[in-house]
Amino acid sequence: MPWMIFFQQSAVVDKGLRPEHLRAAKWDTALGSVITQLIMAAVLVTTAATIRSQPRAEPLTTVGQIAQALIPYLGPKAGRLVFGLGVIGAASVAIVVTSLAAAWGIGEMTGYKHSLESHPREAPWFYGVYGMALVGSAVLVERVPNLIALNLGVEVMNALLLPLVLGFLVLLAARVLPEEHRLRRAHLWTVVATCALTGGVGVWCGLSSLI
Repeated sequence: MPWMIFFQQSAVVDKGLRPEHLRAAKWDTALGSVITQLIMAAVLVTTAATIRSQPRAEPLTTVGQIAQALIPYLGPKAGRLVFGLGVIGAASVAIVVTSLAAAWGIGEMTGYKHSLESHPREAPWFYGVYGMALVGSAVLVERVPNLIALNLGVEVMNALLLPLVLGFLVLLAARVLPEEHRLRRAHLWTVVATCALTGGVGVWCGLSSLI
């Protein structure tokens, strides 16, 4: 997700990490990335296998239809509970991350005080943007009739923006970081190849969904 790049760097700054914390921060990021992707892959594979095993005449176009498709295997109560908890958990994490990324990013561009360490009275604009992002997201979800289409549209947008964000990130890492931390030689080309592959697959999948 392109906005995760901005969230990550802002979170590092807000936590006050210093060069001596770099090794631990790298391990934290690597482990977090692997664990979250494994969980996402497990959820997608399990859900797809469950839904595909059922004969269905109509497509799944709403959240309710997806929930109903899972209920026969888990039972009415357990199915609704598991699906509801999953949606609430994912939404809670997403809204905090995206709203904070917006508040931090706008704060860095405009120069207003932007830190979770600050009291709301000390950083009113930061908490104001954060609050508006929360409220705006809730209104959007409430007003949009087709949440599946909204979700797919956001994912396509993410896929198309990712190469641009990764490109600037690699450029900064190779030219702007302190000399001892810049990407060089094999490390640089490994990162370039990984980013190109990730961005390329994202764009291909995003454009394929539009055709």
